[in-house]
Amino acid sequence: MASNTGETTGRKITSRLSYSFGAFGHDMFYATLSTYFIMFVTSHLFDKSAGGENDKMIFYITTIISLLRFVELAIDPFIGNTIDNTETKWGHFKPWILAGGTIGSITLAVLFTNMGGLNSSNPLLYLLIFAVLYITMDIFYSFKDVGFWSMIPAISFDSAEREKTATFARVGSNIGANIVGVIVMPLVVFFSVNANHGQGDLRGWFMFGAIIALISWLSAVVVGIGTKENDSALRQNAEKTRMRDVFKVLARNDQLMWLSLTYGLYTSGIAITNALELYYFTYIMGKPGEFSVLATLNMFIGIVAVLLFPPLAQKFSRRNVFFISIAIMVVSLVLFTFAGSSLPLVLLSAVLFYIPQPLIFLVVLMVLSDSVEYGQLKFGHRDESLTLAVRPLLDKLGGALSNWVVGITAVLAGMTAGATASDITTRGQIIFKFFMFGVPALLILSGTFIFFKKVTLDEEEHAKIVNELEKTWHEHLETNGEESMQDIEKKVAATTTSYQSPITGTLVSLSDVSDENFASGNMGKGFAVKPTDGKVFAPFDGVVEATFPTRHAIGLRSDDGILTLIHIGIGTVKMEGTGFVQYVDKGQRVKQGQELIEFWQPAIKKAGYDDTVMVVITNYKDIKAFNYIKDTGDVTHGEEILNLSNPNEKKD
Repeated sequence: MASNTGETTGRKITSRLSYSFGAFGHDMFYATLSTYFIMFVTSHLFDKSAGGENDKMIFYITTIISLLRFVELAIDPFIGNTIDNTETKWGHFKPWILAGGTIGSITLAVLFTNMGGLNSSNPLLYLLIFAVLYITMDIFYSFKDVGFWSMIPAISFDSAEREKTATFARVGSNIGANIVGVIVMPLVVFFSVNANHGQGDLRGWFMFGAIIALISWLSAVVVGIGTKENDSALRQNAEKTRMRDVFKVLARNDQLMWLSLTYGLYTSGIAITNALELYYFTYIMGKPGEFSVLATLNMFIGIVAVLLFPPLAQKFSRRNVFFISIAIMVVSLVLFTFAGSSLPLVLLSAVLFYIPQPLIFLVVLMVLSDSVEYGQLKFGHRDESLTLAVRPLLDKLGGALSNWVVGITAVLAGMTAGATASDITTRGQIIFKFFMFGVPALLILSGTFIFFKKVTLDEEEHAKIVNELEKTWHEHLETNGEESMQDIEKKVAATTTSYQSPITGTLVSLSDVSDENFASGNMGKGFAVKPTDGKVFAPFDGVVEATFPTRHAIGLRSDDGILTLIHIGIGTVKMEGTGFVQYVDKGQRVKQGQELIEFWQPAIKKAGYDDTVMVVITNYKDIKAFNYIKDTGDVTHGEEILNLSNPNEKKD
């Protein structure tokens, strides 16, 4: 399936690799901040001699982190909207990726220090500076996060290329998130003056933080240099979402809200256990260096889990994949509770806990994406950036809760500055295991219950939503503010429009197709083609007015006002885009004969669906002259099928 985007193969590969490296550095940063920074705070930021004052400062710091994250609940939803409204010669996203990468990296490196001893000499000033630095870092990280993951549609208009870019990115992010665990203790110990039973010292942890910050910054620069952001009207809404409407847009989508609550509880639970794993190796087993073994296993397992998701979702459904994954997690937590100091049992438990995480993440991401169409159908407006901004917001909130819980756990279990595994009492171990396993299990199961009871947006429902959007796509056309939807639908020029066949094959009467909506004429007047080729071309000059996430249909408006829907196959919405490549997007101008979509007929037949292509004119009632040039036999794309005009109306 060749792309018609005009990009060279070398340019595409450079873009994919650059974006993948960006994901690598981006998730290294996040893993460091959410999992390992709190280890630095509890175990190395303060001197052992300070005693009870250390516990108070740890509590203050973790509380500040949690409170600042809650403050961000009022900030983060605006970030996607701000990015959407950013207009620079570098595009919407790159300025925020570079700014977020630069400022975030600098502040992260500073946070891995005691700020020249201020934490001891002037604790109040230290806490004030810490709060300012942390909120600054977090806000710019959010801009970078939303900007980075929202950039995929701007890198290419070719859906196949987008999927490849996203796949490269997910592999890069998985490696980045896990390789931090592989290198953390070796780097810390290598740069430390005092090995401290394999835990390292303040200098070692600063060097670790500085190296992560540098890699993260370099990855942002590579994205800026190695990718090209295509600027067009493709992703623009007919109207901008106003700031005051942001929360309203999010709150009115009930499926988005229930899913957010589910994911918020779940991600908080796994973040607590993930963050405490290094503590387990350090203070329960007394072998912090062995943590690299677990991180290495997780890195490879994560890649395999991502690749397994499509076949698992197809065989069991996304919803069942979610429940199966949760069951595996619960079993792993029980097993982990009784693993003790046995390295094989600990590794088995931890690996079982990690395997479902990429799968659940992808389930949530898919349902989150589907909620965009759910909201579009209910409210007639797509809010992609706002919707996708919810996930990173909840991840950060879960990380904040995790840091707070981990801080309390470390203090109550006696796992603070200067402590070793031999110092931890039986009571301390019980407290630690309660917070590492009991609290996360409660959070994860609570989220699962909400998902079971309230989240109904599965593949079947999404297919119905897309089908409904197909029927009503022409009712949500972009207006210039001076004419109504009805005016646009009736605006057919007096000149004749030559309507060419968009596909090669055999003509079929629309009334003979097996889809009742098309056969009855409810979808419009037109014709059908039994295709012999999998390429769909523009039947006239015009604008793409509607696209669908499943890529099986497209809505066009001709320069003369003809509204047409080209629908590939019957029931193919359930294929979720598999086997379809879309070369254009909403808002793009197309020329007659330009390739729009390519599909693989064997994939449709293997899935058990009819590949007949239905072509309808939705505003046919406003067209006075509707003349068939050809209505039977074989047809080649580009061959004239219809003459359409409104001779009683004068062209504006």
